[in-house]
Amino acid sequence: MKFVSTRSTIEPKEYTSAEVIKMGLAPDGGLFVPTEIPVLTPEMLDRLAKLPYAERAAEILGMYLTDYTHEELLQAANAAYGAPKFPAETPTPIKKVGDVDLLELWHGPTSAFKDMALQIMPHLLSMALAKTGETRDALILVATSGDTGKAALEGYADVPRVRIQVFYPTDGVSRIQKKQMATQQGANVNVTAIYGNFDDAQNGVKAIFSDPAMAEALDAKGMFLSSANSINWGRLVPQIVYYVSAYCDLKNAGRLADGEAMNVVVPTGNFGNIFACCLAKRMGLPIGKMICASNQNNILTDFINTGVYDKRRTFYQTVSPSMDILISSNLERLLWLLAGPEKCRRYMEELSANGIYTVEPDVLAAVQEEFAAYFCDEAMTAKTVKEYFETYKYLSDTHTAVALAAAKQHFRHIDGKCATLVASTASPYKFSPAVLGALGKEVPEDGFDALRALQKVSSVPAPERLANLETQEDRFTAVVRPDEMKEAVLAFADM
Repeated sequence: MKFVSTRSTIEPKEYTSAEVIKMGLAPDGGLFVPTEIPVLTPEMLDRLAKLPYAERAAEILGMYLTDYTHEELLQAANAAYGAPKFPAETPTPIKKVGDVDLLELWHGPTSAFKDMALQIMPHLLSMALAKTGETRDALILVATSGDTGKAALEGYADVPRVRIQVFYPTDGVSRIQKKQMATQQGANVNVTAIYGNFDDAQNGVKAIFSDPAMAEALDAKGMFLSSANSINWGRLVPQIVYYVSAYCDLKNAGRLADGEAMNVVVPTGNFGNIFACCLAKRMGLPIGKMICASNQNNILTDFINTGVYDKRRTFYQTVSPSMDILISSNLERLLWLLAGPEKCRRYMEELSANGIYTVEPDVLAAVQEEFAAYFCDEAMTAKTVKEYFETYKYLSDTHTAVALAAAKQHFRHIDGKCATLVASTASPYKFSPAVLGALGKEVPEDGFDALRALQKVSSVPAPERLANLETQEDRFTAVVRPDEMKEAVLAFADM
């Protein structure tokens, strides 16, 4: 299996999976994509259904990461997904709630779905350094809207030959998300807040990656840049696993007939989680529609429904902050898949220069063949949290609520009910004030008081690691402007 950049149009250079995991971003600013998509046969799905999650992961990852041995991938998967990091029974339990099956992806150490990729990715990177003969250490830069940062810090803390620096918008994450990052332990980690929003952080990180002077300065210090965001293939490919695994579990439970397709609803801002689902479908997993659920920053809804991607719009800070994004980086991979590298490069150039691009009618038709899109404003998000708790006693976080609202909207547009899997992406306790307010309760000013109040109201226990955060001392308090991010990276490299 080889990989190329989404923006390489003439005789694209091919890379191995170890090389792309090490590099993160392609040299021309594009994202790495596989030159072919492997096939999941019905016979292979039957075999996977009999395996535990870690063994499923090793099998599926091995279809893309062909320069890793099965033994290496199984060792990494067992280390990533075993107890005590995840529940002993399964890291991805599924709960039937009303008309949908909720795939809970947040039972890892940071209570967010990002753990599913970021617990195994450090193992893949460490192996990649050895496989590629790299003598320098990796400096990982992460821009986060909340969950990726903590999950990456937790996964990479004290990993040999790796440093990690996380940037987040100082007023764009929840109190608990901020506390999770500020208290992170590890000799090789650094966390810096910025004045601005997630897109400012992401643009700053991309600018650092594309700056030859930064690369030269870090090389002189014996380091090179890499990424743990979903722009890195090593972060995205483990996300394919849980869609395949969910299908196997539903089939084992008798909730899907043999070969029966399921719709999948994904709350997404950066498009990585739903693109992993798209790859699973392209591999042969029986999936009908992929339903893209957006919050009030509904740029993806508009794009899927109109073919126009226009980031020149009001940015909203919402109660689902991990989706507060106007530049959906992984959409580039879908555009490459549907439109080819030349058009993909042109779209990205137009977005950079003008803040807008429009795809051709045939490309839009191809998008709409596979995807539907809906969005959910703040009032609907709160209403959905309350409705699912009062009706089913299911306590949803604000991002999962966006997906549940999108599923409900989609049901109104189809004849009959199709088996529907909803990706549940975070513990409700990561967003206690918003969830408590949605239930119609008085919200304490402090986020941890809200967490305790939510436990009392719902009788649903909070994850222990979140409940114990309050007493931990902050290690990282720095806040910089976006134009100071390069200096912050160089200062960390000198530590």
